[in-house]
Parts: sequence; C-alpha cells; structure tokens
Amino acid sequence: MSIFKRGNVYWYHFLYEGQHVQKSTGQGNPRTARQIEAAFRTALAKGEVGIVKRKPVPTLADFLDNRFEPWARTTFEKPSPRTWAGWYRTQIANIRAYAPLVGLKLDTITSEHAADYAAHLQTKGWLPSSVNSSLRVLRRALRLAVEWGIVQSSPKIKLLRGEHHRDRVVTPDEESRYLAAAPEPLASIVAVLTDTGVRPEECFRLCWESVTWVNGRHGTLFVTHGKTAAARRVLPMTPRVRAILESRWDRAGKPVEGWIWPAPTRSGHIEGSSLRKQHAKAFELVAKEATKNNLKPVRPFVLYSLRHTFLTRLGESGCDAWTLARIAGHSSIVMSARYVHPNADAVMNVFARMEAKKALPSATVESVNQAGKDGQSLQFSLHSESAEELSVAKYAVSAVQ
Repeated sequence: MSIFKRGNVYWYHFLYEGQHVQKSTGQGNPRTARQIEAAFRTALAKGEVGIVKRKPVPTLADFLDNRFEPWARTTFEKPSPRTWAGWYRTQIANIRAYAPLVGLKLDTITSEHAADYAAHLQTKGWLPSSVNSSLRVLRRALRLAVEWGIVQSSPKIKLLRGEHHRDRVVTPDEESRYLAAAPEPLASIVAVLTDTGVRPEECFRLCWESVTWVNGRHGTLFVTHGKTAAARRVLPMTPRVRAILESRWDRAGKPVEGWIWPAPTRSGHIEGSSLRKQHAKAFELVAKEATKNNLKPVRPFVLYSLRHTFLTRLGESGCDAWTLARIAGHSSIVMSARYVHPNADAVMNVFARMEAKKALPSATVESVNQAGKDGQSLQFSLHSESAEELSVAKYAVSAVQ
C-alpha cells in the first residue's frame, strides 16, 4: 500500500490494470488512510467500483478559445481595458497563429515547444521584450490549466535575456524643459503623473467624484481602477497637482462627477493614443530649443517612465519598501524594489551611519537611536570625557536624524 500526505490529508495511489489510481482519503490519520485504501482496492477487485475516466485533455487552441480567453476577458476587460486589449487579447491571437504549438494537447506541451515558439517570434524580428510578453501569456494559460485541474503540471518556460525595462528616470531639468514645450492637456497630465506616480491608465480614468479637496494638507485622489486589488488606494495631492485639478474643475463649472480628462474617444476619457502626437511634438520642440541654446538634448521617454521617476525619487527620499508599495499600488514589495535605485551617495550615507554607531560607546547607542527616531536633540552624558567620542556621538545623531 502506498499513501502520502498532502497538506493535512493522506492520499493513496497505485497502479491497477496499467492505470494510475490516486485519491484523497480525507483523513489525517495514516492508519485510517491505509484502511480506506485497502477497502477501495477490495471493492475495485470485486467490480463494485470502477475507475473514473479522466476527461480528455484539450488542445491549447481549444483551451484558449473555451476557457482562457473568456476568463481573461471577464477579469480584465472592464477593470483594466488596456491589460485586456493591449496584452491578453493581442498575445492570445499571436499564440493562436503558431499552428505547431496550438495543435498540441496541454499535457504534451514541453519547455522545448515554448522555446520553439520564442525562436519563431524572433525570426519575425520581434524584440526580446515583445517575445517575453507573449511567453508570459502562454505561461499564464498553462498554469491556469493546472490550477483548474485540467493537467497535473505545466512546463517551465524561460524568458529571453536582454529585455528592455522601463527604468528611465527623468531628471528635474528634463522634466522642466519637457513641460515648457508640452501643450495642454499633456503638460497637466505629465505633471500629475510625475507628482503622484499613478499609472497612465489610472490617471486617464480619474473622475471628479474621486477628488476630495478637504482631506490631508492639499486634498486627496482616490484611484478606483488598476491592474490588481492593491491598485485601489488614496493618494495625497501635492500643491502642483491640486492647482492643476482645481483650475480644470473651475473651468469645467465645478462638476460633481464625470471624467477629469474628457475626450471624444470610445471610452469618453483621454487615452494614450490621444496623446501620442502631442508627446512626439513636445520632444521635437525640446530638441529645437536644445540646438538653439547649445544644450544637451532630452532623451525621449514614455509616459510610464514618469511613474518610475516618481517612485525612484520617493525611494531616494528614504521611503521604506512597504510604504512605497502602498503608494504605488503594488501587491508585493518585490515589485516596489524594481523602482528603487539608490545612488552612490545614498549607499555611502548608510555605511557612514553604521560606522558612526559602531564607534559609539555601547551605553550611548540606544540613546542615539531613540533621539534619531524621536527627532529630538540628545543631551550627552558620556562616561568618557573624550572630545573625540563626543564628536562621534553628535555626528551619529545628525546622521540618524
């Protein structure tokens, strides 16, 4: 007899007439589990029970059509239209177009098949980031097949190296030069993105009912839609964001509800495609101005880079990963770590603080830490009258503060 434990429950498995039988006993006691297995073997031998035949495993094409695409549409079409239309729907169509893969049954797809698909996309001139985007959708589909009990396992799909990440950080000088050249409403949107760190799609979908003028020091924004549940969050407005939104609110007649950025689009609000020409034109004007004044040109960036810029600045200001994840709307701090790029000075300061604490007399370290946390000045009463120790202690307090 063969039993094994999965979680708190014992399962049994054995071969019967060349077929693998595996079932849960529903019991946490191994002796009882073995008795249940013996009883089932006896009933099976007498013909009192039969082996339940598994449903036939569908091909990848059938699974995409009947299960995966309906799930993706239901999950993302309304909460995050861009995720559905720009990612899932597009990549499902690309996977469907590769006949050697979609004709396979789910339980026969291997890592080699996924690698062949990636190589096929590369021969079409796709960049690693585009290929990886399609591989991620394929990987998600196969993992859901396991989750839903259609297959027992999914292959390991390796992504290509050399993927281009949106890690561009816009400098304050580049920001000011771009804003000077950008027309409305692009300039206002860019300022809001830079000061709040919201995703462009979240910014486009902001409504007047999501703005509260009296909360906090300058009011707050309530982000209602996003990629995950963590995207729903309340963000404080900076003075610049409040001035921009308040001005638009006044010009619109102080509406109670409606889109902040209305546009004659299918959705009723401004879209990324609506700003594409303005965005390109702004860089042309910046380049002309740079040539005229003999300045270094501004390297082009996408709107999403402004979110990365905000979060990078937030991380460099000393914000911890948990708070940054809450502000960014990340479901995990692992994602937040990608947006934090401490510079060399920040690294040196951390080491300086550590060395300063190590140099303190042991009786003083706790007091220094507490003073730094409380933001209060510390009255030193060292056992040693050494001026050197006193100066080190004072330096440590200033570093902690």
